[in-house]
Amino acid sequence: MFVDRARIQVKAGDGGNGAVSFRREKFVPRGGPDGGDGGRGGSVILVVDSRLKTLLDFRRRQHFKAGRGQDGAGKNRSGKDGEDLIVRVPPGTAVRDAETGEEVGDMVQEDQRLVIAQGGKGGRGNARYATPTRRAPRTAGPGKPGEERVLSLELKIIADVGLVGLPNAGKSTLLRQVTAADPKIAPYPFTTLSPNLGVFGEGEEAFVIADIPGLIEGAHKGKGLGHEFLRHVERTRVLLHVVDASSANPVGDYNTVEREIALYSPGLLEKPRLVAANKADLPGSSEGTMRLQEELEHRGIPVLPISALTGEGVFPLVNGLKRLLDQDTRKG
Repeated sequence: MFVDRARIQVKAGDGGNGAVSFRREKFVPRGGPDGGDGGRGGSVILVVDSRLKTLLDFRRRQHFKAGRGQDGAGKNRSGKDGEDLIVRVPPGTAVRDAETGEEVGDMVQEDQRLVIAQGGKGGRGNARYATPTRRAPRTAGPGKPGEERVLSLELKIIADVGLVGLPNAGKSTLLRQVTAADPKIAPYPFTTLSPNLGVFGEGEEAFVIADIPGLIEGAHKGKGLGHEFLRHVERTRVLLHVVDASSANPVGDYNTVEREIALYSPGLLEKPRLVAANKADLPGSSEGTMRLQEELEHRGIPVLPISALTGEGVFPLVNGLKRLLDQDTRKG
């Protein structure tokens, strides 16, 4: 199950109270104040963990609370600090304040840390309040409350290649053809209700492919499952636009998806891309491929005929993706 949104409540630990205490020794009947400070409350800290792939754990647990600082004690003993609470999230998690909508952080790199709720300061013991004119203060400071807030977590897939296209263009079939992924395949729209990930190759040559569920006209406004899907396109390095070359209007299909991507975020049009003219095994696909090539190749967008079902043309397509990724790496 892929879960890409969650809402959590976090509470940092309160600071411990300062102590009111006086020295009591056999030969010092009127000893001075020796109350210690309270300990600091623990903070709530997000940490990126690449072993996590979804936000599913936050469906089971939504409340997180760090440890409280201990109270101070006599003999100038400070209270122990409360334990920080580490909350692990997958890479690609965007964090927002659920009440204000303000972006709190963008968790991308392995082991990246973000303090999302600061622990409260400990109160001062009465020893801190002693002055030349006030030698026996009976006042100590209370601990400060820890921060408390409600956060919205949103996971955006981090992948090298994002597959985009209309429903039933053949993206899931292509992903299964070139990787070890096993997405559900069926001949009706919106079979893919959440992104599927696959890895092609091994070692340094490997790259991650994300099958972004099918887009429809009006997706940038949230029509269909628009916003749920388009956010995942943002983090991919290269786009592979899969078009059903056997459809009645493959160029129109291509333009529909490109328009929705542009309306959602114009910067996405700057991403390198390839077009896979899919379903080369079906009648009419050759004509559709030619129309796509005539329309797009003068814009510098390569169009490669393939059949995701039979595997025809898949390896040239993969090599083309590798070249685009290499070029993107050199730019970066």
